[in-house]
Amino acid sequence: MSIRLKLAASFVALTLASAAFAQSSAGKPERIRGDIVSFAGSTLTVHRRSGDTVTIEMSDAAHVNAVKAIPLSDIKPGSYVGAAAMPGPDGKLTAKEVLVFPEAARGTGEGHYAWDLGANSSMTNANVDTVVAGTSGRDLKLSYKGGSNTINVPTDAPVVTIIPATRDDLTTGKKVFVVAVPAKGGAYDAQFVVVEKDGVAPPM
Repeated sequence: MSIRLKLAASFVALTLASAAFAQSSAGKPERIRGDIVSFAGSTLTVHRRSGDTVTIEMSDAAHVNAVKAIPLSDIKPGSYVGAAAMPGPDGKLTAKEVLVFPEAARGTGEGHYAWDLGANSSMTNANVDTVVAGTSGRDLKLSYKGGSNTINVPTDAPVVTIIPATRDDLTTGKKVFVVAVPAKGGAYDAQFVVVEKDGVAPPM
């Protein structure tokens, strides 16, 4: 399978799982962040940031991606991005990270909603209308169905895009971001996984 087809398949899975970007509750997909303890057979074991260790079953339908760092200057009008942000003292949204989606994934999780990267954090998946350079980074004017907002992206905020990965990348010690559905016995069934690669950890 070509890289292009692998990406297309992964983004289908990403879109199907995009409800997890909007909410996380019992019976709904959850976002799991942590470090890989092991991957054996089809079972991924992850030590979560919260301190507990969980097992995640990787079915054939669970896709694996990675991220690579890109320059802030790569964000241009017309880009489709996902920006996790928190309000500053003045109430203005300041990005904690920005994911620049490849064109094949345009529309994924579109909207503005609560996020769990930190207290009062939010996620905006939207089109970039304008980019204004300033001394503290860049201001992105974002529009999505039903609204718009402006987010400041500091020069030190991680900016990444998605690249293909394989299950061979799921090695002990690597950081992962997993969207998974709760299963029996406290385990999870993975929908998709973003794994650290070449030293770049998923910031979302």
